Amino acid sequence: MNIFRVGIYGQKPPTRRKKSAGKRAVTRRDILAFLSTVPIAGHWLSARASATQTVGDLRVTTFSADITIPIGHACMGGGVADAKQIVDPLFAKGFVLLGTGRPIVAVALDWCQCNNDSYDRWRDALAEAAGTDRERVMLATVHQHDAPICDLTAQKLLDEQGMFKSNCDAEFHEKAVQRTAAALRRSLKSTTPVTHFGTGQARVEKVTSNRRLVTPEGKITWGRGSKSGNMGDAPEGEIDPWVKTVSLWNGDRPILAWSCYSVHPMSYYGQGGVSADFVGMARDRLQKETPDTFQIYYTGCSGDTTVGKYNTGKPENRPVLAERLYRGMAAAWRSTQRKPLDRVTLRVVDMVLGARNSPGFTFEDMKQQLADKKLTRWRRISAALGLSWLKRVEAGQPVDLPCLEFRGGGDTAEFMIMPAETFVGYQLIAQKIRPDAFVVVAGFGDGATGYIPTDQCWRDGYNDHYCWVPKYTEKLMTQAMSKALGVDVAK
Repeated sequence: MNIFRVGIYGQKPPTRRKKSAGKRAVTRRDILAFLSTVPIAGHWLSARASATQTVGDLRVTTFSADITIPIGHACMGGGVADAKQIVDPLFAKGFVLLGTGRPIVAVALDWCQCNNDSYDRWRDALAEAAGTDRERVMLATVHQHDAPICDLTAQKLLDEQGMFKSNCDAEFHEKAVQRTAAALRRSLKSTTPVTHFGTGQARVEKVTSNRRLVTPEGKITWGRGSKSGNMGDAPEGEIDPWVKTVSLWNGDRPILAWSCYSVHPMSYYGQGGVSADFVGMARDRLQKETPDTFQIYYTGCSGDTTVGKYNTGKPENRPVLAERLYRGMAAAWRSTQRKPLDRVTLRVVDMVLGARNSPGFTFEDMKQQLADKKLTRWRRISAALGLSWLKRVEAGQPVDLPCLEFRGGGDTAEFMIMPAETFVGYQLIAQKIRPDAFVVVAGFGDGATGYIPTDQCWRDGYNDHYCWVPKYTEKLMTQAMSKALGVDVAK
């Protein structure tokens, strides 16, 4: 393996800049300059060998499984009310691509997050079912909050404190994994040739806004949540307004499509009503209108994007948001252009990110928080999640950053999955790295890191306890994205 290594010690933060209410658009030239001047330390990354296949006998199959949590199971990892009723089911939806060497699996789960060994368990089981390797399983959660966050190591730590099943039910977790693996195995009995790929996009109106806003007094805050409403008529802020769709075809017949849009998928939530929320409604409606095309939905990089400007948390907001997203998804599907598929490439980049060690985030601090019965349940669970990440960092286990490339007819589509709650700025950077390609970026791969803000957000004073990586990781992340996208811009 050709490993690119950098320092192993702490990183000195970039010089603080004066806070600014506005942001200048970042260009590809800015990215190149940034990578050539900003140091990284405490991290390393490596790119694995790519698997490239000239298409001739490429085939695909799709699978779906019900992974709805039972009544009483923790929602959002124990951060909100436990499941009281099933409003609508949660699904795992994915596909298996064959004919590229060992099979490639892509799947989206209607869960909030899979962290650390939960993420590994899912990929190991699906890899075994498909006859492939863990690294060739591209898995992301959709991140609905009336759904589970699962971290098996964190739950073991909670068990030691008598907080059984407070984050997740390990027995149910395994049942959901096995149910999905069985669905994948059954799907392999019937595959369809793939000859073309398609791309389409459309704007989504009045759904997304950024958490970051500037108060009338000029203060920068990240106080706009998912049900804040129209706070002072502040602008939407930094978002990606486009829903993007990639599809696979057999001749002129579409087989499957997956759409991706950057927004926290939360409308009316936190009361114990298990639901795939408005994104699930939009996906299901499009599926009904395209019954012969398997529809999958991924959430883009959305650590800092929510429906807050357009949502007050009332139940009647959910179908309104679903309708707006559906319109964008349907328009992206109608605009899809089909191209002959000549080559498929999978690239996987390993990132070893450091651990946040500021006050409150050290091993001793989080251990104390976990044991402190005076703290809220969620605060203690968060400490367990942070300790789970710290164990992972100490073990040197990397976070995968996979990218699946489709090429043909002079066009290229890139589908990349970023870890956890990566901010939308990274998605926009990825698009600038490959302006020649149709770049689709999903977030919420391995959820272990929590939030991953851009450097500018850190400089502007961002701070949240649900973040376990050090400040100023943008250079490493940009280098990793570049390698995954097939363009090494690091100098």
